[in-house]
Amino acid sequence: MNSWLLIPAGELSERFSRSSGPGGQGVNTTDSRVELSFDVARSPSLTETARRRALDRLRSRLSGGVLTVVSSGERSQLMNREEARERLAAILRDAVAPPKPPRIPTKPSRGARERRLESKRRRSQLKRNRRWTGDQ
Repeated sequence: MNSWLLIPAGELSERFSRSSGPGGQGVNTTDSRVELSFDVARSPSLTETARRRALDRLRSRLSGGVLTVVSSGERSQLMNREEARERLAAILRDAVAPPKPPRIPTKPSRGARERRLESKRRRSQLKRNRRWTGDQ
């Protein structure tokens, strides 16, 4: 997953079924659809901090603390397995990543303020010049 988090294959649960989509008659006979599940709530691989972050950020995707990813886009079961593992890794990587540091508000520089005001003066003058006065 990343430099400090590695999920052992034993913690992943795979289920195979027949998928819809490309494959013609082969779809009717091969179990190429893959459901990959990972128990986020009970995994010993996750630190307590990473587990809390993942449970909080993936709240809408979890069912009983279990994250499930489905892949059925490819005709081959092997390719669907690889795709499901990559997607699960990407989801977990984003979920356990530390939050971004907050933005520190800064004040505009004197030059920026002057440029803004000069731009406003120019725009105002342009609009003033467009006005029709009856004495012309």
